[in-house]
Amino acid sequence: MKVIVGLGNPGNEYQNTRHNVGFMVLDNYLNDNDWKKKFNSLYLEKRINGEKVIFVKPLTFMNLSGDSVVQFINYYDVKLDDLLVIHDDLDLPFSSYKLKKNSSAGGHNGIKSIINRLNSQDFLRLKIGVSNDKSIDTKDYVLGKFSKKEKEELSLLQKTFNEIIESFVINGIDKTMNIYNTKK
Repeated sequence: MKVIVGLGNPGNEYQNTRHNVGFMVLDNYLNDNDWKKKFNSLYLEKRINGEKVIFVKPLTFMNLSGDSVVQFINYYDVKLDDLLVIHDDLDLPFSSYKLKKNSSAGGHNGIKSIINRLNSQDFLRLKIGVSNDKSIDTKDYVLGKFSKKEKEELSLLQKTFNEIIESFVINGIDKTMNIYNTKK
């Protein structure tokens, strides 16, 4: 069993914001509005290549994401190697991505919350670059909406994000990192 978490903030006012890119990736991958509620999250169960996968969108707001994630991990007795968290990253150029395992939160409060609640940073992350505009307060920047052009650029990467999700489920962390962190 795998758990795949997309980070974001609940509510219409946060749709299409940089901080909600994790929600956006899951919504585009699943193309399904039949989410159920559990552990203060929206979740969907799917089978990919015979493997049970639980997709999670915490409704706790970013700073408390770990509260929901730890409940899914504990309830389903999931190993951290079977957890993928998808989130925005200010330090990566816009529309770039990187898979990372066992690294610090890097200032991301959602990841910080997950690390604190799991008492470990040893899980896979799909970090999606949203760049950073140093002339704007960081909070205002991450809660700012994507422009039409930015949304178009991100939609071009969705196929790759879908492949990463499926590779993680089918091949695991190491092979997925070897494939998708390779410069082309």
